[in-house]
Amino acid sequence: MGVEIERKFLLAGDGWRALGAPVLLRQGYLSSDPARVVRVRVEGERACMTIKGKSVGATRGEWEYPIPLADANELLERLCEQPLVEKYRRRIDFAGNTWEVDEFLGVNQGLVLAEIELGAEDQQFDKPEWIGADVTDDRRYYNSNLVRHPFSSW
Repeated sequence: MGVEIERKFLLAGDGWRALGAPVLLRQGYLSSDPARVVRVRVEGERACMTIKGKSVGATRGEWEYPIPLADANELLERLCEQPLVEKYRRRIDFAGNTWEVDEFLGVNQGLVLAEIELGAEDQQFDKPEWIGADVTDDRRYYNSNLVRHPFSSW
């Protein structure tokens, strides 16, 4: 079984904007049930389907599989819950870890989150100066929840 240990943070400043090249991500959900999230994502010319189990703390099961780009685009348009989650992602290396900073678009415009994947829940890590409050346990910030409860409606 694949395992994802991920922490999410709000941003505190714009220092991240000059770091990393932004890449457009489009993703949709075939299931946004917290017990079994099934996501389709297109990132450039790469597409994948990801299945995630229920979160326990910052940990959950995760399985990811490449799929043909044409299939992914068709799933996004025909079968995925709407609206799609669209965002620009920057991958930023800092102190031996990679931070992913997501700047959301569309109905989630104005929301910017940073995520870090860890090897263990208790792993210590250094934070860049632009990292703000930890929102790992706040389900509003799960991408799958942003479909049903977009940031613009908060």
